[in-house]
Amino acid sequence: MFLELSHTKLNVYQSSQELILECYKVTKQFPTEEKFAMIQQIRRAALSVHLNIAEGCSRKSKAERSRFFEIARGSVIEIDTAIGLAHQLNYVDRKEFRAYWKFDHKNI
Repeated sequence: MFLELSHTKLNVYQSSQELILECYKVTKQFPTEEKFAMIQQIRRAALSVHLNIAEGCSRKSKAERSRFFEIARGSVIEIDTAIGLAHQLNYVDRKEFRAYWKFDHKNI
């Protein structure tokens, strides 16, 4: 962060940053054939969460902010769904996954 903007102090913003880092960690375990499929999709969705929260915070109207936050929420659901599928495919163990998923996802 180059600018010291107020949204960077929000719990939801900090949690979304942790989400990106955790998604990168967990997808490192995935098989290489998922490099251009599930791995990229999960990582892009995590980045989308973080960026949409940041951009939503910059909007003046409540309607605009809400729209960006809804998009971020949709990306969280996308990540959850993909990670669930990855678990079913045995790419990640449930116990390991819970260790990765230690951030406060309730803030997002």
